[in-house]
Amino acid sequence: MTLPHSDATVTQLPEATARANAAASPLSFARKGTLEVRLARTPREIDAAQALRYRVFYEEMSAQADAQTRASKRDVDRFDAICDHLLVFDHALANGAEGDDLPLDAVVGCYRLLRQDVAERHGGFYTASEYDIAPLLERMGKDLRFLELGRSCVLAPYRNRPTVELLWHGIAQYVALHNLDVMFGCASFEGTDPAKLILPLSYLYHFHLTPPEWHVRALPDRYVEMNLMAKEDVNPREAWRMLPPMIKGYLRAGCYIGDGAVVDQQFGTTDVLILFPVTQIAQRYLTKFGSSKPA
Repeated sequence: MTLPHSDATVTQLPEATARANAAASPLSFARKGTLEVRLARTPREIDAAQALRYRVFYEEMSAQADAQTRASKRDVDRFDAICDHLLVFDHALANGAEGDDLPLDAVVGCYRLLRQDVAERHGGFYTASEYDIAPLLERMGKDLRFLELGRSCVLAPYRNRPTVELLWHGIAQYVALHNLDVMFGCASFEGTDPAKLILPLSYLYHFHLTPPEWHVRALPDRYVEMNLMAKEDVNPREAWRMLPPMIKGYLRAGCYIGDGAVVDQQFGTTDVLILFPVTQIAQRYLTKFGSSKPA
């Protein structure tokens, strides 16, 4: 997940845009106990998501921060200003505060969402820095609407089923709200040595690779081979145990995996592309999270 250059310490939406987003966004996608999932509606809420991302990516994991990032304690890039930010709030930490008064630590989970029409007006998708998605968009983009998922993270004490289910529910409602057809983005293994990931990468290649009509390949200068052992030598059960929880969740929902991994030295990860047409998401997920699209 290499960060493009950013000139701002903290990316904020212009006030007029923030007000328009607030007016257009649902008050809430869902609430479970003290947890609520909805879109960010103010610059303060986006700032809270950037602070959470810094805590998870740079302090807990192994992302490498430049001087500006260390000083701001925010994970920021140019895409923040054009994306919608899906947030999970813990109202037990908010003490009744909202908007500009919201405590930063009340945001405990987040996703960044970028619709194709928005990406095309602002220079393309973030994923294009790792994967050659242009041919796919040319083949499918005239008839289907794409949504990029990115920058997902959850604070450690909240990495449990209720929080993850709320995020999935929020994404499902967002997809239905905007009548979107295909979701894609990068998911990561920790570590930058593919030799330590031979089994899970080979498993993804042999059992979950995109079919020809959805083929996507890593950029030539970033491509890392995933077909590292013969299919008959892959132990699916052992490989499954090595997969990160997020990738397991995507696979359970019925996603495909792109051809080729990408090593991201800045974030200390090995990335794979996930792609799933909404109509092919496993039915139990459609039922559970209410992602059936309107006619």
